[in-house]
Amino acid sequence: MNTRLSDEGASPTWITMAGSVPCSMQDIHRKRMEKDLNELQGLIDAHFENRKKEEEELISLKDRIEHRRAERAEQQRIRSEREKERQARVAEERARREEEEARKKAEEDARKKKAFSNMLHFGGYLQKVQKSGKKQTEREKKKKILSERRKPLNIDHLNEDKLRDKAKELWQSIHDLEAEKFELQEKFKRQKYEVRVVLTSASPCGPISAVGSKVLVVVC
Repeated sequence: MNTRLSDEGASPTWITMAGSVPCSMQDIHRKRMEKDLNELQGLIDAHFENRKKEEEELISLKDRIEHRRAERAEQQRIRSEREKERQARVAEERARREEEEARKKAEEDARKKKAFSNMLHFGGYLQKVQKSGKKQTEREKKKKILSERRKPLNIDHLNEDKLRDKAKELWQSIHDLEAEKFELQEKFKRQKYEVRVVLTSASPCGPISAVGSKVLVVVC
């Protein structure tokens, strides 16, 4: 290997190697600098590329957080509205039950008042019956009622067809009287029961019994 060195300030030194092309030290230094600069530029580009990716990931994370926050707010709003609707339904149902209970109580009070009024009328009716009973017996009253309702048959001039029609008319009249009798008996039973219920609920000392036309009251 032959080497030629130059003094300081002289022309560039040439280094000659066997079988190689001569090159200067400045070229070697320049190439090293270019290589270092390229590597540095690559590192800088990689840094900024990573920084860009990190910023994009950060923005995406913020977007996901905001989206999740909006979803939670919407879910909370829906739950709040459903809770308000549920409370409104509960309040409406409570008001409906209270109204129904008030209506039933009013009907029960009205029924008791009506039964009490019927009891008073029934008592007045019994007093009238007792007064009239002093004047006439039960047999006389029955005879009077029968005489008022019973009419002469007057069938001597009727032919066979007319007699059949008359018999049907009498049978229908008997049927109507029996139905009226049954209704009066049932009405009397209901009034008697209502009187007993009213007296029982009105007495602070327990049930009150009615014997005939007299009312037995237990004194506390």
